[in-house]
Amino acid sequence: MHISIPDSRNDNIVVWVKDRLLPRSEAKVSVFDSVVQGGDAVWEGLRVYDGRIFQLDAHLNRLMDSAHTMGFTDVPSREFITEALFATLKANGMRDDTHIRLTLTRGEKTTSGMDPRLNVYGPTLIVLAEWKKPVYAKSGIRLITSSVRRNTPQCLDSKIHHNNLVNNILAKIQANLAGVDDALMLDIQGYLSETNATNVFLVKHGQLLTPHADSCLHGVTRAKVLILAGDLGIPATERNLSPTEMYTADEMFTTGTMGELSPVLEVDGRVIGSGEPGPMTLQLRDAYWKKTQSEGTPLPF
Repeated sequence: MHISIPDSRNDNIVVWVKDRLLPRSEAKVSVFDSVVQGGDAVWEGLRVYDGRIFQLDAHLNRLMDSAHTMGFTDVPSREFITEALFATLKANGMRDDTHIRLTLTRGEKTTSGMDPRLNVYGPTLIVLAEWKKPVYAKSGIRLITSSVRRNTPQCLDSKIHHNNLVNNILAKIQANLAGVDDALMLDIQGYLSETNATNVFLVKHGQLLTPHADSCLHGVTRAKVLILAGDLGIPATERNLSPTEMYTADEMFTTGTMGELSPVLEVDGRVIGSGEPGPMTLQLRDAYWKKTQSEGTPLPF
């Protein structure tokens, strides 16, 4: 059976696994690897623009913080990971329009089981680089509110960027069944958290609003947008936000490395603002795009 993939250029990519590059068809991990046994891994999504990896240091900081919090041992150095990124991109001839899924698992176990003491081989590093443009339409997206709640920090700290994404996947299934782009997730108190894949921002009376990064990921793109707002003189506040505030917002957009800044046109059948990308959303999206074209870690090839 032939299955077409979204971009045929990715048919023949090579992928970094552990300590070497492998053809796509051979890029696999052991059935004893912790990512298979329990989603025991941490990850980052990075994007390449015009020969630069955007916000590489911020992503590596979060990767290292997550791995340390999870108690990983023998973690590869930042220099090793950076060289693996460069080697993968060079081997694939990628300098633009590229998304990288960088994963670090706890590694292979001696036998199946939950105990990290069974991991004696060291972590598994995976660098999966694909030709991939931003995934959402520039014209905007539609959401529903999911019945699946985002993890409370009482149960799992959202500042660990981990691979155990079952609740996000369940929310995405609800979005798929509803025929919309993604699902908005609430925290355990019923306030806005994030979507199944991105952080969220509202605009009301000229002010930029976003949920506290307590039950949502402290996104790298989210942080960049808050900095850009300050540079542009846009007042920004992090606070609890209710669904009613979302429905009645003047504008709404999501942020993330995979999709950049995406206007939200509708949630749960309620039109947001004018139902079109708003002026502040477009202003911030343009400012973000300019940064992607001028900042980043240059590729050495």
